[in-house]
Amino acid sequence: MGRRSERLSKQGMIASDLAGEGDVIQVVSRAFDVLRCFEGHEARLGNLEISNRCGLPRSTVSRLTHTLTRMGQLVYLPCDQKYRIGPSAVAMSTSIVQGLQLRNLIRARLQEVAEQVPGTVGFLIPDRFHLVYLEYARAPHALGLHGVTGSRIAMARTSAGNAYSAALDEDVASGLLAELERENPSDAAILRERIERNRAMLRERGYVAACGLWSPHISGIATPIWSPQYQTFVVVNIGLLSAMYGEQRLHDEVAPLLLKLAGVVGGLVQNAESGLSGGAIAHDVRPTPTHKKLNNTEDTHDLEAGTRRSRPARILRAADGRRRQGQAPA
Repeated sequence: MGRRSERLSKQGMIASDLAGEGDVIQVVSRAFDVLRCFEGHEARLGNLEISNRCGLPRSTVSRLTHTLTRMGQLVYLPCDQKYRIGPSAVAMSTSIVQGLQLRNLIRARLQEVAEQVPGTVGFLIPDRFHLVYLEYARAPHALGLHGVTGSRIAMARTSAGNAYSAALDEDVASGLLAELERENPSDAAILRERIERNRAMLRERGYVAACGLWSPHISGIATPIWSPQYQTFVVVNIGLLSAMYGEQRLHDEVAPLLLKLAGVVGGLVQNAESGLSGGAIAHDVRPTPTHKKLNNTEDTHDLEAGTRRSRPARILRAADGRRRQGQAPA
C-alpha cells in the first residue's frame, strides 16, 4: 500500500486533509463544501448565501454552482434566482442509502431503546466538523427533543461529537482541532478544553456524557464504534431532557442501555463488513440491571460482537486497532 493510501485509511478519508497534508485537490473539496450547504432536499440557496456559508469568494461559488448545475448535482430556479439539490445528487444518495442493508436492523434496535427512555436515540456518521444522523429513533413521549434522519449536529457541542473526537488518534484529533480553529474558533475552544476529559471518560467508562453543552435543557451520552466499511468511527447516542436526567442518572440508568446497544450495533456493523447476513443475528436490547459497577463493561460493551477477534472492549474504545493492540489512548 502506498503512503497516500496509508494516510487515507488511518482513521477515515478526512484524516490526511485534517492533518494539513497538501495532496487535496481544492476544487473538488470546495465543490463538496457547496453541496454540504444544502441541508435538505427542499433547501434553496443563492450564490451569496452559499458564499457566506462556505466562506468562499462569490466568484468561486458562481463557477462551482455553474459546473454542478451542468452535472445535474444542482438545479437552478430562475424565478427565485437560487439553486437546489439536483436529480443526479438525489439519485447518487439514494443508491448509497439503498446499499446500506444494515440500516433497517440498526433502526429497529434504536427504536427498542427509544421505547425504554423518554428521549432520542441515534446512529451517526462524521462529516468534517459535524455528525449526521444516519438513523434516528424517538420515544413517543420524548418532550422537547426533535430531529430526523439526515440532521447534522456540531461536533464540538454534542456528546456524539465529543465521543467521536475522543476516540481519534492524537495526531488526527490535533489536525481536526487545527482545521476547526480556522473554521470556527469558538467551537475549537470548546472541544480543545474538553478533549482530555472526554478521553479519560471514554477510557474508563466506555462512553462520553455531556450535560447542557448543546442546550442547557439537554443531556447526552454517546459511544464510538469503529466501522471497517467507512474506515472511521460511527457513533451511537442517547439524548434526554436534563430536567429529568442529570449526569449521575445518565451514568446510573442510561449508560448500561447505551453500552448494550453499542455492542449490538457494533456486531451488526462488523457482520455487514464481513458479508454475514444481519438477518441471522438475533439481539435483545432490553433493560439490564444497573447495580453493577459501570466501569466493568467488557460484557456489555463488546463493540466487535460477532467477529472472530477476542479482546477487551476498552482497547476498542480508543482506536480499534489503529493503535497497537493494548495501547491505551493518551
